[in-house]
Amino acid sequence: MTKELTILQINDAHSYLELHNEVFYGPQGVNIRKAGGYSRIQTLVDNLRKEREGRVLFLDNGDTFHGTYEAVESKGASMIPVLNHLGLDAMTFHWDIAYGPKVLEELAEALFYPVLAINVYRKETGKLLFPPYVLKEINGIRVAIIGIASNIVDKTMPPSYSEGLRFTTGDKELPGYIKEVKDHGAELVVVLSHLGFPQDYKMASEISGIDICVSGHTHNRLKEPVKVNNTYIIQSGSQGSFIGLLDLTLDEEGITALHHELLEVREDIPENTEMKKIVDGIMDPFREILDKKVGETKVDLHRGNSLESSMDNFILKSLLHATNADMAFSNGWRYGAPVRKGDIKLRDLYNMIPVNPPVSLVELTGKEIFEMIEENLESTYSKDPYKQMGGYVKRALGIRTFIKLENPMGKRIQKIFAANEELDLKRTYQVTFVTEQGVPRKYGKNRRNLEMKAIDALQAYLETEPFDMAAQETFTIV
Repeated sequence: MTKELTILQINDAHSYLELHNEVFYGPQGVNIRKAGGYSRIQTLVDNLRKEREGRVLFLDNGDTFHGTYEAVESKGASMIPVLNHLGLDAMTFHWDIAYGPKVLEELAEALFYPVLAINVYRKETGKLLFPPYVLKEINGIRVAIIGIASNIVDKTMPPSYSEGLRFTTGDKELPGYIKEVKDHGAELVVVLSHLGFPQDYKMASEISGIDICVSGHTHNRLKEPVKVNNTYIIQSGSQGSFIGLLDLTLDEEGITALHHELLEVREDIPENTEMKKIVDGIMDPFREILDKKVGETKVDLHRGNSLESSMDNFILKSLLHATNADMAFSNGWRYGAPVRKGDIKLRDLYNMIPVNPPVSLVELTGKEIFEMIEENLESTYSKDPYKQMGGYVKRALGIRTFIKLENPMGKRIQKIFAANEELDLKRTYQVTFVTEQGVPRKYGKNRRNLEMKAIDALQAYLETEPFDMAAQETFTIV
């Protein structure tokens, strides 16, 4: 006897409540069109639930409570009515803990479904912060959902995010939990992971017993499931612009048939009336201030490339304008809705850098700059996925670096130039940056935060001129 199950996935939505610009790739490069919005997501999900009555499992990989002004202003609380109305079954987390562990625990208590993580422990007691898994019976199928949160929170992010907690990769714990859920009668094992696609691929290649891996973090748009041994991996873009759909047929031996679609949340999808009311209630108090024009850009701003992006060049150029430093660095963020050339609104600035950190200065030697970039290239492109620490390559302006990505750790940089001269390893350079992911604390001296915050710097730059910077080839692969 066969049974059917449908898994729906949303990952890395970053609190994008409404229709927004999204990056798409075409023969001429990046193009931008509208997508997303929870009222359209609700319509899609409701239609799928009607078509597949009683057999839908809906999962969220996290990066859900953080990413826009409204979410940050409410410390994620604004998302609760949206998510509860959507009717999810489970989630895990990453940026969701940016307000601190206690706030995330409060958010989890307000949800109608569990937050899961087998790899986040309280340092004081050694106990898990959240349940490791949940068992659900859907259309007569006993399904286990095992959660794995992002493992980089206590390694690369501000200390307040992981206060009192310890994060592991989860690969050591997972086999034990797979055995446990199967002992409890699980017929299908689903791993809900925020490790990233390369990490999940490695995990599935080494650990048996995973039927489906619902992957997040790296914003991959997988149009087809990736099969590793007997595990199928799906991942569905970011910012609520896509929903992953996986139809499964099972019998006593396991999965016998599988169908997958990556559904774009298109602009022409009708909005769900009830969800639109919820979203409008959250957005309306902020519309006037966030829709204010603050400047112009003569180029599209986006983060569609892993080595350099126009959006981050705008941030870095603003930092240099504010400080007159020799060079600027920031984190290689993946999230952030693109901005078409033309008007820039205040909302766009907060979408680019919702944490709004202070503008910082530090003195770095050329040797430290060289070592910091080598370290970042390894944390981005390590041949061991478990050593990849999230995000794209560190963003930089004021330098040009020639690299060989295929080289081993510590040997990727061929040359670095600063101000058209080869980087002097003994010289001290004045460097501006935002967040410790821009310049980790172990590097430099005379580190200080200015009173000016990032959004202030962006606005101050736009008051002088429109932004107009084509790609600078900060990092060139040779």
